[in-house]
Amino acid sequence: MKFGPVPVGQAEGCLLAHSLQGAGRRIAKGTTLTPEDLQELQQAGLTEVIVARLDPGDLHEDDAALRLAQAMAPDAAALGLRISGAGAGRVNLYALAPGVTRVAAAQVGAINSVDPMISVATVPDYHRVDAGGMIATIKIISYAVPKAKLLVALAQAAGAIRVVLPHYGSATLVETRVTEDMPSDKGRAAMAGRLDRMGLSLSPRVVVSHCAPEIAAALRAAPGEVLFVLTGSATSDPADVAPEAVRLAGGTVTRFGMPVDPGNLLFLGQLGKKPVIGLPGCARSPALNGADWVLERVVCGIDVTSADIAAMGVGGLLKEIPTRPRPRRDGE
Repeated sequence: MKFGPVPVGQAEGCLLAHSLQGAGRRIAKGTTLTPEDLQELQQAGLTEVIVARLDPGDLHEDDAALRLAQAMAPDAAALGLRISGAGAGRVNLYALAPGVTRVAAAQVGAINSVDPMISVATVPDYHRVDAGGMIATIKIISYAVPKAKLLVALAQAAGAIRVVLPHYGSATLVETRVTEDMPSDKGRAAMAGRLDRMGLSLSPRVVVSHCAPEIAAALRAAPGEVLFVLTGSATSDPADVAPEAVRLAGGTVTRFGMPVDPGNLLFLGQLGKKPVIGLPGCARSPALNGADWVLERVVCGIDVTSADIAAMGVGGLLKEIPTRPRPRRDGE
């Protein structure tokens, strides 16, 4: 592609580099100049314009962006994606439904390494997305790109991004009380909101005493496909009441504790085919915490291992929740 100033009379078929005001109308940047456009510019007193001229081996920015988007999502609906139209060298990818985005960072990096004019920007891997949320933008930065370069980028594109949709449709939250008083409904309301945005329904309220046998019985009887435990007293050890209740019910605990703050006191387990998540106290707040990262993956049927949780530490220092009993302070 050639870029630079040319006499107005020689600019037919070129792409206008900067928006200009003609005699009677404005001509937008990126317009493929027609004889009528040139007449407008000449009548406005312009003798020279800055344009881009495509070489025979170049692809127009819109065509290139759309081809790359289609290569990244060859069966868009099956990948949970919608491809936008192309304009100004840009095409966006949107989620069809709520879910968790999976991004192959190495592939996106390979695409972005082909040529600086070919760019793909995405949300992070494992990012929760709502229906209609934008998860990627494909932009050809200049007005055209060599076809040979685009072909190299296309070869890296398939499977680079997708949305994993929720695998489960229902959940049960088991709450415990340490006195005869019922716990506040704040925690249930926060969890209901989290689950609703992922398309899951929450079964009727279950509140039991803070003891392993009662929690175990509630877990065994729970109708939900995913089980949550929110205790009235914080779980502070792998052998504490709630993890022990999972074992007593016949399940297993695969991880206690996570390097995400707020959210340290989470545990993860399994009861038959049902995932079990022991929630930290901060889950009573709708603010982002470590439980969200685990919940979102589990709900979408993504296997979460102990190593996966260990890896959440980088980026795991989240915004403080002021209502916590021991907020962060200098010197602590």
